[in-house]
Amino acid sequence: MIEQTEVKHHIQKNILSILMRQKTARFRDMRPPRTDTNLYSYHLTQLLKSGMVKKTDDGYTLDTAGLIYVDRVNADKLVVRQQPKIVTMLVIQNSDGDVLLMRRSKQPYIDSWTLPYGKLHNDDAGVLAAAQREASEKLQLSDQPMTHAGDCYIRVLQGDQQMTVTLAHVLAFNRDDIEMTDDLCWVQPHKLHKLDLAPCVDQIIARTFFHDPFYFEEFETVL
Repeated sequence: MIEQTEVKHHIQKNILSILMRQKTARFRDMRPPRTDTNLYSYHLTQLLKSGMVKKTDDGYTLDTAGLIYVDRVNADKLVVRQQPKIVTMLVIQNSDGDVLLMRRSKQPYIDSWTLPYGKLHNDDAGVLAAAQREASEKLQLSDQPMTHAGDCYIRVLQGDQQMTVTLAHVLAFNRDDIEMTDDLCWVQPHKLHKLDLAPCVDQIIARTFFHDPFYFEEFETVL
């Protein structure tokens, strides 16, 4: 996986901006107006060394790291865009109909109860693979069969300020052998309101209980 930091120098941004909009460019075409040639050459060399730009017979073009980078940035200012967090979220029930919740160990919403979840990684083979990895890491469950029940787009506001935006791939399965701990608990659905829940957890559980073949819902809550 290619690790990247944000490109901040205006000369390097200018080069990437030009190469974002055309397959190849000549040396002189990427040089910003009134820029010293030695300074320009230095910054072009930095992009070549980092694997963002490569030289071909036709001129300069974006290399693999450059293609990955421009896909992440705003096309006008070349700053990294804020994007929704993408997670897998597990709705697990036992034979009594109880739902498994996990205590959040970090901010935001520290100490609230949520569904077991985790961010998708770039090297996950797919959504199901990511969910199975989380089940293994969080619950020590290996090769757990599960159903992709639906997707939820969740916006949380603090007053008029947007706090978090999450796209949750919700997967469901049944399991009876998960033991409760200080940070894991089985909860009867009608008692969820007694707990300090993370935003929209009760709504996601309720929507999943409809058992549609697949659903999509958007939730918004103001704290």
